[in-house]
Order: sequence, then structure tokens, then C-alpha cells
Amino acid sequence: MSSPGYWKKFSLIEPAATGKLAPAKLLEFFDQNGRDLPWRDSAAGAWAVLVSEVMLQQTPVVRVLPVYLDWMTRWPDPAALAADSPGDAVRHWGRLGYPRRALRLHACATAITNDHAGAVPSDVEVLLTLPGIGDYTARAVAAFAFGQAVPVVDTNVRRVLNRVVRGNTDAGPATAADRVLMTSLLPEPNAAMFSAAVMELGAIVCTAQSPQCPRCPVHTDCRWLAAGRPESLVRNKSQSWQGTDRQVRGRILGLLRDAPGSLTVEYLQTAWPEIDQWQRCLDSLLADGLISAEPSGRIRLPL
Repeated sequence: MSSPGYWKKFSLIEPAATGKLAPAKLLEFFDQNGRDLPWRDSAAGAWAVLVSEVMLQQTPVVRVLPVYLDWMTRWPDPAALAADSPGDAVRHWGRLGYPRRALRLHACATAITNDHAGAVPSDVEVLLTLPGIGDYTARAVAAFAFGQAVPVVDTNVRRVLNRVVRGNTDAGPATAADRVLMTSLLPEPNAAMFSAAVMELGAIVCTAQSPQCPRCPVHTDCRWLAAGRPESLVRNKSQSWQGTDRQVRGRILGLLRDAPGSLTVEYLQTAWPEIDQWQRCLDSLLADGLISAEPSGRIRLPL
């Protein structure tokens, strides 16, 4: 597979190997194995990168793709999204999960339109001033949209760093120490492409479950593999979906997304049989701004 067109914006010059993550090996891996994703297209632009990064938070690519394509067709730039209501953003977020991200994207689009002449900023510190944009997303946009040499560390990158460089496979969110380590490994040039390559390696080869070590371009340098692939001493705690407030909130939002306007409270109560949990979830959706109450008491997506 040829390298995704997006990365053709940056020159491909093989630098010398750095530490245990040899850039030349990883860049070749990415050139041959990188997935052809729409936000990597050469014409995608910074808004496409920002939208994709927000959608990909805690959500796999296969679920993001159809929502992303619909979203970008409907709102190809920040001004288009800002011109519609927050409720439209929630409606077209569909069942992607964590719907507050839709509200944050709408607020972000409004700020970009009003304060930055409709253009996504390229500076990390400026990106951090946008609503809903945290450290990871700001760095990802700066790197992947503008080619800046800033560390981009998600769970996939952290897993590669832990296994190859540190020799463990501990789970958990990225830390400041991970960013410091990634910064020390960034090659010059091709820092952004290197970050994408490490992320892709963690997503499709160095996976959390059943890593494909023989396919890894740096398996001969991997301390974890050399140590016999020891199990992690730190594990993420997963929560069952069934019966959780997330499920109840999702059902309430599902009814409202499918409705052309507002719904009565009585109708929304059909979403869940346990009234106390239902009421708690309805109140939390109102507090989060994901739904709104009309003076009549009927409930709708926000205007």
C-alpha cells in the first residue's frame, strides 16, 4: 500500500535511527501499511483533522468513518457547523458515543468562526484556548494538519513506547512522562509522519490484545519481546454497558434524535423502566446541555 496522500505534504527523508524506535523502519512501515483514511487525504485540511481527532477519542475507526463522512459532507468547514444549532450537531453525532463531544465540536467551530476568521489555528497554545480542545487534540492537529514537531501520544503510542522502549505493556492513559519520551524520539525532519507511524503501529500491529510481533518493523529492538512478553501489572478497568447510566442516556437521546421536534416527558419515560435511574439520567443530560426543556415541559435537542 502506498503512503496515504495526506503525508505527501511532508518530505520523506530517512533520518538516522533514534533509540529503540528507528525512524527509517517506522516510516517505511507507514509508507507500506498506513491505512487510507479520509482525514489523511492531501486535500482534507485542518478542520478534517480536528473533527477526526475528536471523533476518534475512545472510539474505533470503523465506527467513526460513516459519521465522519456524513459530518464533513454536511459541515465541510467550521463556519458551516457554527451556522447550525447545537442540537443538529448532537442529532448527526448519532450513536457514536460520548455525545458531549458533539457540543464541544459545535462550540469549537463557533470560536474558530468568530475569533479566527474561520481558520483552524496551527499553534498548540492557541488551539488549547478553543472550547473542548485538550492537550492531545491540540498536539494532534498541530502535527497532523500542520506538520509541526510536537509529541502526539494516545493509548496506541503509549503502548508502543512502553513495549519497545521501556519493556513493559502497562495500560493506562498517556502521561507527561510519555510526552517527554516521545519528544526525545522525534526525528528531524519527518516528526509528524513519525508520530503517525508510531500511532499506526500501535493500532494495527502492536495491539493491546494479540500483538502481531513478527510483522513489527522494530521487533528486533523491542525490550518487551526480548523479555518474553511479560503481562502488565497495571490494567484498565472496563465497565459493562448494560444497565449503566450511559446506556440510559443513550436511549433518551436516541428517542430525541429520531423525533422531528420535542417529546413529552411521559413518552421519554418509555426509554427505561427504572424511574429513579431514568430521572437521574434525564437531569444529567439537561445539565450537560445535550437536551433542553421547553416552557411547556416538553423535551428537545438544544436549539
